[in-house]
Amino acid sequence: MILELEPKFWEADFFGFYQLVKPPIQRIQNASNLTEMCQIIVKYVRKITGFDRVMVYQFDAEGAGRVIAEDKPEYLTPYLGLRYPASDIPKQAKQLYTLNYIRLIPDVNYQPVALIPAHHPVRNQPIDLSFSVLRSVSPIHIEYLKNMGVGASMSISLIKNKRLWGLIACHHQTAKYVNYEMRTACEFLGQVMSLELASKEENEDLERKIKIKSIQAKFVEAIPQAENFVDGLVKEPSDLLDLVLAQGAVVCAGNACTVLGKTPKQDEVAELITWLENKIQDNLFYTDCLPKVYPAAERFKDVASGLLALSISKTQKYYILWFRPEVIQTVNWGGNPHKPVELEENGGWRLSPRKSFDLWQETVRLMSLPWKEYEIDAALELRSAIIGIVLRKADELAKINVELERSNSELDAFAYIASHDLKEPLRGIHNYSSFLLEDYGDVLKEDGVSKLQTLMRLTQRMEDLIDSLLHFSRLGRVELLLQKVDINLVVKNVVYVLKISRKEDNVEIYIPRSLPIVRCDRVQIQELFTNLIGNAIKYNDNSEKWVEIGYLDPSSPESVVFYIKDNGIGIREKHKEAIFRIFKRLHPANKYGGGTGAGLTIAKKIVERHGGKIWVESIYGEGSTFYFTLPS
Repeated sequence: MILELEPKFWEADFFGFYQLVKPPIQRIQNASNLTEMCQIIVKYVRKITGFDRVMVYQFDAEGAGRVIAEDKPEYLTPYLGLRYPASDIPKQAKQLYTLNYIRLIPDVNYQPVALIPAHHPVRNQPIDLSFSVLRSVSPIHIEYLKNMGVGASMSISLIKNKRLWGLIACHHQTAKYVNYEMRTACEFLGQVMSLELASKEENEDLERKIKIKSIQAKFVEAIPQAENFVDGLVKEPSDLLDLVLAQGAVVCAGNACTVLGKTPKQDEVAELITWLENKIQDNLFYTDCLPKVYPAAERFKDVASGLLALSISKTQKYYILWFRPEVIQTVNWGGNPHKPVELEENGGWRLSPRKSFDLWQETVRLMSLPWKEYEIDAALELRSAIIGIVLRKADELAKINVELERSNSELDAFAYIASHDLKEPLRGIHNYSSFLLEDYGDVLKEDGVSKLQTLMRLTQRMEDLIDSLLHFSRLGRVELLLQKVDINLVVKNVVYVLKISRKEDNVEIYIPRSLPIVRCDRVQIQELFTNLIGNAIKYNDNSEKWVEIGYLDPSSPESVVFYIKDNGIGIREKHKEAIFRIFKRLHPANKYGGGTGAGLTIAKKIVERHGGKIWVESIYGEGSTFYFTLPS
């Protein structure tokens, strides 16, 4: 236990204390914003204590301070608006301010008195005076105050969220003692103001914060309706920029980047993202002086001196980058912020506080306007919204896929059973019709024979349809045997078989270049090429038919786009989707060699089972080109 004793100059009573603090507390609570509250506190603290000058001194993220409110007599030089470097109040001193809410130096010319004993009598360690009010202070700080022309000082800590937000700093030109009761009243006012800081800062830029909430609501509505989160973000480009008051933004999903507003060049953005990968912590990186931490940014300082970057995914390269341009600023310092060192008589160097506190202006370049805390929060809230929406959509999609798989499995099973059960009675009808013709054809009238022949044709067609349905259902049940397959050999076999079966068709087959090797099920892919090449030959009225088989130059290393092109009859625009529906024929059954209308449906099923897609481009009367993708 450490006891501190000082003379009593004022008869303390609760009523007197209450009357002293009531007016400023009411004014502080009724203040509409931070600036007004700070001006109220300096006025009342000066009135209560009698100090010549009282200021509110706010720290920034780097530890530097700025005077944001001041009350003083007219003859004193104003400090309002001046900045002071972080070194003026070292980290150790700031830590003490968070432990001890009030510090008093009644006379800068005091003579320090040694502690007796200097060490703890039991533990033999230096005595901890962190919470002492009457303790001596650093001689460098005393010299600092003397250089300012200060004879006495008092500081009251302002704490927000357990961190030192700022100080109520009191200066007097001569020695001044503030008794315990008055100090307690000032400390109490400092604690009341500390409690009010959060709400008053929240009211700052209130209109701007309301607009941010409105923009966030738009994103929450747009992203679920878009095909992907990028489309939802860039639907209204101005919204993404206005969210954090940026002049440019880049949304990256893998290697695809969407650019909005004024940004660095594409290659510069790519290099910046590579650098960012090791810098982003907790999914966020921001700076108002990018060239300082990333020197290459000096090349594009006019568009990106400030950067706010979000990482959307921990596993994929999904980023949102906002940029702010360089804003050349003139900063007013209370004296030269670059603290000098002095050469002592013994030749050594001594750290010395500044001797001048006159206005000292500095032009600051390579910096943007700083990102405000609520803008950073808005960016993080956007990330949370994106992740929530994407996860919800993924969950919904997973449920739909499970249901589709179950439905498809049931449909496949039903089709298989139905096809199998239907074939038996059909065969019976067909066979009995055949027997009737053989046994009684010569006694039946011509009309009766014709009807039996029609019945046989219909039952045969019905059996063909059932066979196609059965085959289609089996495609979904058979496990793929994936292996590397040379498509040149597949096409060679298909063309050979088709030319034998269609000798009457005079068709030229063109293969402009050697086809690639892909990973697929050889049997199913051979059927795919058979259906598509067979259709290209079948649906062609030209005397000189031709079919071209090839592939496009890859735009993605993961897949290959094949095509089969012909000069046949073509397909009308309105039928391009219908042709892939099962049993959908665009022509009578007896035209173009007949068929069940299941070939393209089977082709689509094969492609989709390999993770690809199939589509057609066609000009009616001129020909068609079928495209499909397979994994490389």
